[in-house]
Amino acid sequence: MALAQMAVSALLLLLVLPAETWPGLGLPRRQCVHCCHPAWPPAAPGSYAPENDGEEWMQLPRIRPTIDISILKGEKGEAGVRGRSGRSGKEGPPGFRGLQGRKGQKGQVGPPGAPCQRAYAAFSVGRREGLHSADAFQAVPFDTELVNLDSAFNLASGHFFCAVPGVYFLSLTVHTWNYKETYLHIMCNRQATAVLYAQPSERSVMQTQSLLLPLAAGDTVWVRMFQRDRDNAIYGERGDLYITFSGHLVKPATEL
Repeated sequence: MALAQMAVSALLLLLVLPAETWPGLGLPRRQCVHCCHPAWPPAAPGSYAPENDGEEWMQLPRIRPTIDISILKGEKGEAGVRGRSGRSGKEGPPGFRGLQGRKGQKGQVGPPGAPCQRAYAAFSVGRREGLHSADAFQAVPFDTELVNLDSAFNLASGHFFCAVPGVYFLSLTVHTWNYKETYLHIMCNRQATAVLYAQPSERSVMQTQSLLLPLAAGDTVWVRMFQRDRDNAIYGERGDLYITFSGHLVKPATEL
């Protein structure tokens, strides 16, 4: 109880004494700081700034001003020089097909083209005299020329020389001889492709054989006669044309 009374008495004594007597009592004197106006300059953290009279400043919090950058932003500058183009990237996957566009306007008529050059080949020959077979094979010669484009058929040898390859229609017509056999082949090179045959008879008749045959350039077509165990003959006379051999190009090989 006595100690409490002594502490109260000391506190009252300090409040009563004037401020000038505080240094004499060994108490530190600090400058009065207003709440709304802090002391300046502030002291560094952990130290006190001395006054002219050697007293220390009381440690204060460091104040950092905040600057609004938006008000310091300047105007937009001019565009710089364009740099070099970079390397092309890898090709990407194909995209989806787009919608069909509108129909364009009709274009102008182009210049006329070159005339179409069509290939032609044809022959039609005949024989007016009758002919009997010999012991060996023989080609039937012809003595009458009806059609012979580009002179492709040789009457003396009885051969047609193919200059335009393609499909040809060939036809052979003869008149038989009474009581004699008629035996002929339509030949392509050295191969028999079709036969025309009539047995011996007391009445002569007209016989015809026809076919379509593909021919290459350089092939030859002719009629062959030969004798077997009977006499082989075809009838003919000067007044009328009984024996004919014809052929023409149906379609050239370039169009097949």
